[in-house]
Amino acid sequence: MSKPAASADRHRRTRNDHAQETAEDYVEAIAEMIAADGRCRVVDLARQFDVSHVTVSKVVARLRREGLVKPDAYAPLELTTAGRKLANESRRRHETVYQFLRAIGVSQRTAEIDTEGIEHHVSPQTLECFRRLTERLER
Repeated sequence: MSKPAASADRHRRTRNDHAQETAEDYVEAIAEMIAADGRCRVVDLARQFDVSHVTVSKVVARLRREGLVKPDAYAPLELTTAGRKLANESRRRHETVYQFLRAIGVSQRTAEIDTEGIEHHVSPQTLECFRRLTERLER
């Protein structure tokens, strides 16, 4: 593969990875807001992520196209079955990484920040190792 083609592939993969991270963060936030407040609106997500209403609307439109958010554009946001599944997986991964960081002595605030950066980039095998080591450390 030529250098330009290889570079284009890497950049494409990076963009796709970032899009998946965004989807995971948004469905997780939608699920949390619905659980806490009974509803989630675009304005709520804009406030949570400190981004514009337009940015959230674009992400939500993509989540609808991907079948993660129900299609009613005029009602509060609601996850589809696939969206709830992704939100649950994201929440479990988030909790595993956070608990691991706390178990190895990372402060609460730093663990909260670092979890957001790590959770999308670890394999299932690594997550399982985090979980097992956390169990051992907490005994």
